[in-house]
Amino acid sequence: LLLRPSDVDVNIVMAEVADVLPVERCWEKDLAEALEAGGCDLETVRNIIQGRELPADLRAKVWKIALNVAGKGDSLASWDGCLDLPEQTAIHKDCQKLIDQLSASEDEKTRLLVDVESVVTFYCKSRSVKYQLDMGWIHLLKPLAELRIPRSDLYNCFYAIMKKYIPRECVLKGRPFHLFRLLLQYHEPELCSFLDTKKVTPDCYALKWLASLFAYYCSVDVTQVMWDNYLQQADPFFIYFLMLIILVNAKDVILTQESDSKEEIIKFLESSPSSLEVEDMEDLFSLTQYYCSRTPASFRKGNQSLFGSSLLGLKDDDTDLSQALCLPVSVSEILQANQQGEGVRFFVVDCRPAEQYNSGHLSTAFHLDSDLMLRNPGEFALSVKSLLEAQKQSIESGSIAGGEHLCFMGSGREEEDMYMNMVLAHFLQKNKEYISIANGGFMALQQHLADINVDGPDTGYGHWIVSTSGSRSSINSLVDGDSPNGSGDGKGVKSLVNKMTVALKTKSVNMKEKVISFIENTSAPVDRMSFNLPWPDRSSMERHVSSSDRLGKPYRGVKPVFSIADEEEYDTDEIDNSSMSDDDRKEIVNIQTWINKPDVKHHFPCNEVKENGHMLPSHLLVTATHMYCLREIGSRKGFAYIQSRQALNSVVKITSKKKHPELITFKYGNSTSSGMEILAVERYLIPNAGDATKAIKQQIMKVLDALES
Repeated sequence: LLLRPSDVDVNIVMAEVADVLPVERCWEKDLAEALEAGGCDLETVRNIIQGRELPADLRAKVWKIALNVAGKGDSLASWDGCLDLPEQTAIHKDCQKLIDQLSASEDEKTRLLVDVESVVTFYCKSRSVKYQLDMGWIHLLKPLAELRIPRSDLYNCFYAIMKKYIPRECVLKGRPFHLFRLLLQYHEPELCSFLDTKKVTPDCYALKWLASLFAYYCSVDVTQVMWDNYLQQADPFFIYFLMLIILVNAKDVILTQESDSKEEIIKFLESSPSSLEVEDMEDLFSLTQYYCSRTPASFRKGNQSLFGSSLLGLKDDDTDLSQALCLPVSVSEILQANQQGEGVRFFVVDCRPAEQYNSGHLSTAFHLDSDLMLRNPGEFALSVKSLLEAQKQSIESGSIAGGEHLCFMGSGREEEDMYMNMVLAHFLQKNKEYISIANGGFMALQQHLADINVDGPDTGYGHWIVSTSGSRSSINSLVDGDSPNGSGDGKGVKSLVNKMTVALKTKSVNMKEKVISFIENTSAPVDRMSFNLPWPDRSSMERHVSSSDRLGKPYRGVKPVFSIADEEEYDTDEIDNSSMSDDDRKEIVNIQTWINKPDVKHHFPCNEVKENGHMLPSHLLVTATHMYCLREIGSRKGFAYIQSRQALNSVVKITSKKKHPELITFKYGNSTSSGMEILAVERYLIPNAGDATKAIKQQIMKVLDALES
């Protein structure tokens, strides 16, 4: 039975509606009056709008304020108006395609075409830009042209967007896309890994997203509503999070495309923004804000040079984001983050050697012995499990050390941090989200605390550096002292993490013993990557010599071939150790020149593993008869020492570890009647080692076949 509400009830409802409607319209009136009065800034506009949908008739004025071009003069006033660039035909064609997408009369389209082509031409001339067909940034003019604003305003708005919101190097393989990959990996490691496997890099699908702020693929209506919100943010990095949400939204579909080709996946990703509708904008920006709030501030602060004034952009920035293993976070943010009640909070994992950790470490840090991954994989797995449990408990207990975001800290010295990088790779392979690295490591932390005079009485950071006992260490001397906050306040000694770290800490072992233990204590070679080769008679083999061999001379310009390692297991007079570090005797060569040599059949970037545990960036080059090791020279980019030259027919065994197949050992020697005589051993950490060893084995077999025939 439906009951009809009484007249009184109806009157009450109508009165309430009458009260609501004027209020809803009130803010639009306030906005119009504020814009009309002039002198209105972006903060005033935002306070009035408060995230509500912007009226179309006020859009042009709001955008000009957001872009800081309101009242700006005519930049084209001194231009002669000549449309005479060598690329003018391409410019006209692209401008015509753009105007055809607008809802306007033919007369309006004719006028808009002239305006848009003039803006593009003047921009190319004044900024010395060579126009190329179908450049993404021209589509920035599509939502601007729809505003029907004067040509001078059209150019001013366009130029302001190009300057403030389009990053430098917005080209294929450009820095902005390496940064976006790190952001994707931070939040969606599984999706990032899938795309990496398919070799689908962000520049393949997101170039026009970023160059046009989505105007290339989205309709004019959708783009304008998107820009209403985006320009009010006044944050050029916000576009990265919009791009991220586009991928997150398509994630389930993308992960089902395992059998699709790279081209098919790129085509799908490129066009995915075209499905956005005006009704989606509220959810899009809500999700974007959420992901923004869960991203370290260093993502923005560390990459300011991508946007802004040209002077800032010219500032030297030697950070190669294409080589970054994961998102770097500044030590200042790590210190500040966990003192705040909200925002990103870090669980710091100190991966330095035990002796360094013992002498002084961040009091909130959990110690993970990184070389356990090589020395004792089982113990490493238990340590990781305990680490995650400690992280969970610290979050639940509200500890200042707790945080969902794992930040790995090394020493800041590249050679020592090689092991930490392997640990990082392990976590990333497990698709663990929120993985970052402390930029500059513990060295940067010490320097930062010294810079802010941490030992002074007025600072709140004095308790951050402690020894394993929880006592404070001086920043300048790292000598243990009494902690001013050693008890009671819960801020000085972070008991939970420190106790679990100490409980899990293994005894410090000499690095040489650790690595040799891992490499040599192999019960049997791994079948899929280890093989013994049939060797021809000794008389048919090319003979190598050492510096102590009176029967021959060392190779000209390089160190003696067999002075690669001095391991006691291979105690033989044939192995010469006299010149292990004598770099003056090594020939220096240009790496790229050698890689491009016509006789080089294969090139494998790698790290040479020394007996003291150090890893040295190197390159293995394989010719028809020899294998060369070029060791990079840190002080001379692009150059290397010729570290060794080995004949392929002197390789007697190639082995690897089952749990770490990327660590490859090459043994060189002679086949004798009494067995095999080992003359030299070399070890390398080779990405995609399976492909490398397969190619080397095939080349060795070719050499042996040729010798036998």
